[in-house]
Amino acid sequence: MTRQKLVVVGNGMAPGRMLEHLFEMNADAYDVTIFNAEPRVNYNRLMLSPVLSGEKTYEDIITHGDGWYAEHGVTLHKGAKVTGIDRAAKTVTSETGITVSYDKLVIATGSSPFIIPLPGKDLDGVLTYRDLDDVERMLEAAARGGRAIVIGGGLLGLEAAAGLKMQGMEVTVLHLMPTLMERQLDPSAGFLLEAEFKRRGIDVRTKANSHEILDDGTGKVAGIKLDDGTVIDASIVVMAVGIRPSAELARSVGIETNRGILVGDDMRTSDPDVFALGECVEHGGQCYGLVAPLYEMAKVIAENLLGGAAEYKGSVTATKLKVTGVDLYSAGDFAEAEDREEIVLRDASSGVYKRLVLKDNKIVGAVLYGETSDGPWFFDMLKKGTDIAPMRETLIFGQAYQGGEPLDPTAAVAALPDDAEICGCNGVCKGKITGAILEKGLTTLDEVRAHTKASASCGTCTGLVEQLMAVTLGASFNPNAVKPMCGCTHHSHDDVRRLIKAKELKSIPAVMQELEWTTSQGCAKCRPALNYYLVSDWPDEYADDYQSRFINERVHANIQKDGTYSVVPRMWGGMTSAAELRAIADVVDKFNIPSVKVTGGQRIDMLGIRKEDLPAVWADLGKAGFVSGHAYAKGLRTVKTCVGSDWCRFGTQDSTGLGIKLEKFLWGSWTPAKVKLAVSGCPRNCAEATCKDVGVICVDSGFEIHFAGAAGLDIKGTEVLGHVKTEEEALVYITALIQMYREQGHYLERIYKWARRIGYDEVRRQIMDDAEKRQAYFDRFVFSQKFAQVDPWSERVSGKDKHEFKPLATLPAEAAE
Repeated sequence: MTRQKLVVVGNGMAPGRMLEHLFEMNADAYDVTIFNAEPRVNYNRLMLSPVLSGEKTYEDIITHGDGWYAEHGVTLHKGAKVTGIDRAAKTVTSETGITVSYDKLVIATGSSPFIIPLPGKDLDGVLTYRDLDDVERMLEAAARGGRAIVIGGGLLGLEAAAGLKMQGMEVTVLHLMPTLMERQLDPSAGFLLEAEFKRRGIDVRTKANSHEILDDGTGKVAGIKLDDGTVIDASIVVMAVGIRPSAELARSVGIETNRGILVGDDMRTSDPDVFALGECVEHGGQCYGLVAPLYEMAKVIAENLLGGAAEYKGSVTATKLKVTGVDLYSAGDFAEAEDREEIVLRDASSGVYKRLVLKDNKIVGAVLYGETSDGPWFFDMLKKGTDIAPMRETLIFGQAYQGGEPLDPTAAVAALPDDAEICGCNGVCKGKITGAILEKGLTTLDEVRAHTKASASCGTCTGLVEQLMAVTLGASFNPNAVKPMCGCTHHSHDDVRRLIKAKELKSIPAVMQELEWTTSQGCAKCRPALNYYLVSDWPDEYADDYQSRFINERVHANIQKDGTYSVVPRMWGGMTSAAELRAIADVVDKFNIPSVKVTGGQRIDMLGIRKEDLPAVWADLGKAGFVSGHAYAKGLRTVKTCVGSDWCRFGTQDSTGLGIKLEKFLWGSWTPAKVKLAVSGCPRNCAEATCKDVGVICVDSGFEIHFAGAAGLDIKGTEVLGHVKTEEEALVYITALIQMYREQGHYLERIYKWARRIGYDEVRRQIMDDAEKRQAYFDRFVFSQKFAQVDPWSERVSGKDKHEFKPLATLPAEAAE
């Protein structure tokens, strides 16, 4: 049977979910081609806020990697915005010149941010917040510091404000209305939310009308002027005041539109061979910006593409704010009216506020702040029109207090009906989750996510899903059970590490054979991990598997979003010289490198280098004495220092000298994840040693060693390892600590996570108290450095390393600094 051709314009969450449904129902019905305006695969836009705040990375939020498209035979054209549709010829053409024919077409062009027509709206530094490119621009701005002004106190604006604050910027939120999120919250909840943001150091100004974005004289943002004459200085302005359906493409080819692309209940447009999906759609006079309705639309289209007669009848939605530490839930209509009643619970000391709006003894609206676990229960009753009269006296206290006696949380979840919605983002009900657990023998949260999608989007329902697992599995449910390192094996990271040593496995094929891998070649999760474990355990025997490394590690440079590369030469302890700076300047001029930046690790980053120029750039830098800064490596990145006793009047020890010794001793070794050090010459801590993987604070009596800090995905101060008297001792103790981490850490597990997992006291016991074990760790590290401390740039330039640049899409790039 000849397969039909399906073309999808757009590659967001909604079309991704539609294709999942389609492939589940009939994987062979269509040859699928996707045009994506963004130069990347499908990712979870709900999780852009954690990426902006630094709690997650882009790789963490990928929904469908390149391997998924290959597995399902999908042709994905990245960075190929569609500019034309010929409905008569049934073809789609992109701005890159690609033309593809279709039998069925799905337009999923999403939405565009609304730009307020303020004077200055086109200045450099005026940003929006809709996709990963916007997040990357905000992160670049945050790295420069200063103040960010966010216009808009709705969901997106507040998430942007929280993220920029966590990235170190001063933030002001300007909101036209008297209270925040006035569309989703009543004034009381809006007041509590404003107070929480102010507590976090974010300046919130309501009833603030922007008049003009100010120019610094060079075309860049200098600040903003309000209607009342107030001027606020800023380096960026983020507009987050709403979205508009992107219906222009459909409109240009004669498909009926209003605000969005008009569709019927079958999700077809005015052209019966063309469907529309997502935020670009207008259905029943409504345009939706939340993901749950879009997923409902996706399922309807998937069924109808296979000849079904499914209908979309509109959605009732609930809202959650994705800011860590802020619990907020809103659903339905909470406006006041004469025919409505309300039940309110306030607990000022706990910061809890709950309000239920009733009409004819039925919930029509709910606002919860500070304690939101009953949100799905209230929402379920709202959608079903449940008569709440029998429980009216105790309703506001939640499901656990119905029936006269308080229930424990799992009993409350057990009492939910099977059709109660647990995961609003993905529209997953209780019965689907419990059914999958029993039918498929699911025992871990990751397995439940994979089979049901519950808690796989924003994650706010994770607690409910775990309670359901506890109810369904009983005593056999262990939320802390050992999890396999990937889907190719049932072994955990610890098991694999232990068995590699015990069975003396010295190659990736040997590991896969002996440990009974379920796939022949492994995957993008296990191959890099196995490669590291083998390098770590057999430094003198195992040959590093080049193809099992991330792209940055394979090309010894950081790939950028435009396909060029950045190069970071090593500057020992952050020190440099006039000769080195001249050499860098000469390279920049010779190769027309467009951007040069000082990094947070006290080094110089040259950005925008063409791939074919990399060897020549390395050669010229090598002549000046530079080696790779390993800004791409799972290894030592930087040792940050202050000037110490050589120059500073407060310095107690030679912090720069110690930093250089540490860096020259430790560089080149592979570690489970990147490692950053710092040495501060006195307790004033100018090198910020107390937020690094390993830090040293110099004091009068010697050196205080710290470890397990974080200033990226998590914000965490270091733990004190101990005190030593001499530089030589500091070198030994720190080296032993890093070797202990090298031998025990899981691949991609930072030191702070490893130390928390095994216990800080256990680390101290082995490094500070057990001299024999400390020396053994040190000796093994010294031995491994005989094979590791090789400059990859010089290897490539000399021809010893003959590997070509062949990026594997399944092993993505990683952040540089």
